Formats: sequence, structure tokens, C-alpha cells
Amino acid sequence: MSQLRAFTMPKWGIEMLEGTISEWNVNVGESVVKGQVIAQIETDKIVNEVEVEYDTRFVRLIAEPGQAYPVGALLAVTSSDAVGDEEIDAFVRAFVPAGGAEIETFAPAGTAPAAANAPAAANATVATIRQSPPIPPGTLISPAARELALRLSVDVASIDGQGRRGRITLQDVDQAAKPLRSVGGGGPVAIEPTGAALDAFYASPYAKRFAVKHSVDLATLTGTGPRGRISRQDVAAAAGISVVPARGAAYEVLRMSPTRKAIARQLTLSKSTIPHFYLRMSANVDALLALRAKLKRAEGSAPSMNDYFIRAVALALIAAPDVNVQVHGDQIHRFRDADISVAVAADKGLITPVIRAAQTKSVRAISAELRAVIERARAGKLRADEIEGGSFTVSNLGMFGVDQFDAIINPPQGAILAIGAARLRPVERGGGLGVAQVANFSLSCDHRGIDGAVGATFLQELTTLIEAPQRL
Repeated sequence: MSQLRAFTMPKWGIEMLEGTISEWNVNVGESVVKGQVIAQIETDKIVNEVEVEYDTRFVRLIAEPGQAYPVGALLAVTSSDAVGDEEIDAFVRAFVPAGGAEIETFAPAGTAPAAANAPAAANATVATIRQSPPIPPGTLISPAARELALRLSVDVASIDGQGRRGRITLQDVDQAAKPLRSVGGGGPVAIEPTGAALDAFYASPYAKRFAVKHSVDLATLTGTGPRGRISRQDVAAAAGISVVPARGAAYEVLRMSPTRKAIARQLTLSKSTIPHFYLRMSANVDALLALRAKLKRAEGSAPSMNDYFIRAVALALIAAPDVNVQVHGDQIHRFRDADISVAVAADKGLITPVIRAAQTKSVRAISAELRAVIERARAGKLRADEIEGGSFTVSNLGMFGVDQFDAIINPPQGAILAIGAARLRPVERGGGLGVAQVANFSLSCDHRGIDGAVGATFLQELTTLIEAPQRL
């Protein structure tokens, strides 16, 4: 007997409950080698390429691309040896929990797709096995439907299969086994139209229906429409109802991706349960811009302003550790390292890769690590451990020309910093007035774990570091 093995939905991280098959990279009957990419699976947070862990051959693909499956669900069946459909069907049936829904599978072109079900009547007690009508050879019926038909003595010849290519499914047999119900009763229903009297009035069909609904006599109305036609607005005015003319709106319905749904859940939870307060401060970035320009002239390249900001945030968190926290119910977790989550816009939504212990890394090291992680994020190749566990978040929209904004806290973190664009603004210099490049910073804090004075201390330290960039 061939050794069949199950390929199931993996679990990446404690919070993962389900995943979606974005794409299969193998076909039924295809042999694969260890380390080969076989599928792309999308979770609430990431899209991962899944590599096979052993040499094998995929004998059946069960999961359908675009559909979500719970952790541990059977996605495919593999075998290193040749194997028949009946053996695979038996393996799949044994794997699916009792009472589970029918699973449609992909099969090679020209063959009937196999299906596997647990019996829908798993809890029913059958005292005796009755003589069942024989099932003609070649009948297109799923194994579970065949089993149920034999158990309930259902004649499958009378069933019109509703499955793919007319296949008889478990639901078809279950429905055929139920007794017929009588429908109807009572006297005949009159279908003669009751609004014939309205035909004498020159009114729009909508106006006539509106008049009947609101008991308005059209004989009392004078139409204001073209050639004296009675319009809906005329009827509404007589009934004392305000009607806004309907306008057709062209729009496109977009289905939320798992990532977008996760963002929606998290931000709704954050805004509705966390008492936000906001502190705002601005910093003169002339010295930082000059330092970066000098480095670029000397070496040909330099880290971005955002890289410098992340380094400054990391050092400010170490100087003000009461901001470097997570809030878990009635407990506050204060972190020794500045594990900074950086908000990155990806195709599927906002993600937040984490720069671990950022206070121990140079600006160039932060820049290189951030570039690499952003490339993986936008390619959908981030690992779960690269986006979980941050102690603080930085969100910079300055590159989009946004002057200032307030960000929503990423729970369970205690704070998030929003960074705006640097603009030329008037500043005080030595008792006179000058101009300088000034950037705005907004700190959103969770008041359950962070007080105003604590947040203000962090912002003071941050602006000091930015305005004296040699310390970075």
C-alpha cells in the first residue's frame, strides 16, 4: 500500500486561525523535490511561499485558490508511489472531521473530480441495514454520497446530480432521502390587477405606485412634468413627503483581502477600546539635512531621513523607557530594547515589519535592514516573526507631502509616532526671525499606560536628538 501523506494548512504565530491559498505552484501528478516552492499562502498579516519538506508527488489538490481554510485543514495529498483514486478517496474521507462539508478537488483534465465528505448524518443511529437499490456501474457519485445512499436505501437513478459535471453529491442524496411535503392550500388567489383605474391619469408608473402607497388621489393633482405629466415629486408634495431624486452611482465592489480585514479589525479595536491622547511637537531638521548631504557628497550615498528618524526614536525610547511599553489588560510590559515597528504600504494593505533592538544599530545598518525587509514585505515574503512583537511604531507620511497627522495605536503597543513632511517655516534665531526646514511630529499615546508628562519627555528627547544629529 502506498504511503499517502497530508499537506495541511500550517500555523504561523499564535494568532493565526486560518489561511488562504493564493496560488498553487504544482499540478496534480507533478513530482517535487525538497525545498521546491509548492504554494503561496496568505494570512491576516503576510503572504508566504511554502516549500515542500521532502521529495514526493502531489496526487490530489484539495484547496481552491482564493478560499480560506482553517489551520490544520487538508490542502493536498502526496505520495511517493503510484496510487489509485479509491485509495486517495479513503485517505481524504478518514482525514475530514465527521459532519464536515464536502470538499471539491482539482483533478487532471478529462477525469471526474473526486470529492470527500464525512457523512452529514454522522449522529444518526441506524438499527438495521436495509436492502439498497444497486448503484449502476459508472454512476458519477462521490464516495460519501454512495455510502449514504446505500445506508438510507436511496435509489440514485432518480437523482439529478447537482455537482460538477452532474456528479451526485452528499447533499443530493440527503435531499432525496427526505419525505415529500405538500405545498399550497386554501382557496384560489385573485390575480386581476386592482390599479386599472389609474390608467386614466397621465402619470409616470412610479408616481402611480407612489400614489397607491400613500393614498393620494391623482385626480386632485396638477402635473408639473413634461406636457403636464404627474411625477413622483408631485405625489410626494401632495403627501407631504420630501423626496430626493434618485441618482445612479457608478462604483466597484472590492472584496477585502485577509490583510485588509485584519487591519480593519485591529484599528476598530484600537480606536474603540484604547483611550488615545495626542502630543505634538516640531523639530528643526536643517542640521540633520546638512549632515546627510555631507555624507552623500563624501560617500556617494546616504541613509534616508526616515532611517535617521528611526535611529532617533530608538535612542529616545531608551532615554524615556516608560513610552517603550505594551499594555496587556491591567499589566504594562516595559521593554529593554527599542523594537520599532515601521509602517510600510504594501499592495495588500499596511504592514509593520520590526527593526529589533534598533538602539544598538547604526543609521546605515537600520537603512540596509529596512530596505531588505520592505522588499520582502512588498513581495509577500515576510515571516511572521518579522512583523510581531514590536514595542513602538513609526509611521512617516512626509514623503507623500503630508504636513501632519495623528496615527491610531497598534495594540498592544502603548504609542505610535506620526511624522510629517519637512517644510520651510519661520523660526526664532538669536532674537531675530529666520526660516528653517521644520518637521512636525505627533505622538499618539494609550492613556492607560502612558501619562502626558511621560510622552512629553519622549518628544523632548526626540527633538533634541534630531536637532543635534551628531549624537545619532
